[in-house]
Amino acid sequence: MKPVAFDYERPTTLSDAAMLLGQANGFSKVLAGGQSLGPMLNLRLAQPELLVDITSIAELTAVDDSQDHLEIGACVTHANIEDGRIPDHFGGLLQRVAGRIAYRAVRNRGTVGGSLAHADPAADWLSALSLAGADATIATPRGSRTVAVADLVLSSFTTVIRPDEIIRSVRIPKFSAGARWGFYKFSQKAGEFAHAIGGVLHDPARGRFRAVIGAIETAPIVVADASALFGGTFRPDVAEHLDEPAVLQLLDQRNVKDAYIRSLALVALKRAAKQAAAP
Repeated sequence: MKPVAFDYERPTTLSDAAMLLGQANGFSKVLAGGQSLGPMLNLRLAQPELLVDITSIAELTAVDDSQDHLEIGACVTHANIEDGRIPDHFGGLLQRVAGRIAYRAVRNRGTVGGSLAHADPAADWLSALSLAGADATIATPRGSRTVAVADLVLSSFTTVIRPDEIIRSVRIPKFSAGARWGFYKFSQKAGEFAHAIGGVLHDPARGRFRAVIGAIETAPIVVADASALFGGTFRPDVAEHLDEPAVLQLLDQRNVKDAYIRSLALVALKRAAKQAAAP
């Protein structure tokens, strides 16, 4: 199939992009890497009247390395992170996540902001950046606003982003030198979307002990204080202290009833904890 007919604009500023989106009254789509939107257009799952290409907006590929945070423009590609062209203050977490997204051809064009805005529950960045405690800065016709990545997604493919808004950047708090993390995803073969994701971050110098359960057909479950899930403290055998009934209760709260997904989620979280505690 081919897409329905649509108008195409390629603005060079965020204000122009927001103006175009506002004028479209919700009948528009934003094009960044196009790795998800392209197939949706061809299958007519998306039928916009206007396509706004944001790849010429220089601000969206900027990187700001401040004292406490790294801010990455929304149009930075997975490949740029995988290849180390973005500063690494996260013990290799971002590079590991980026390098396991789909295939290299997809990573060459796919973008961080596009992945978040698309809001596929199985997407890696949604879980990984929620684990890291990142914020998304959203450009609006009225200025900008900040939303925690953990609060960005309402449900599958549905976010808090309004039709005239664009993710401008992602702001990630830096890890301390002693931070430990684990990120594990189940997929049947390399390049496929995850069937379950587990993540654990322990950064005592910054007072962080977080966990995430993702790829559960809705927004990831983010546990800002994971100490209760792991026996109260982080230790070399932390995975063995995972409170499985507590995890299942969290899944119940999100109405995740499929026994297979529940089992995978438990194992993914346990394996992420083992990675985090590994010497």
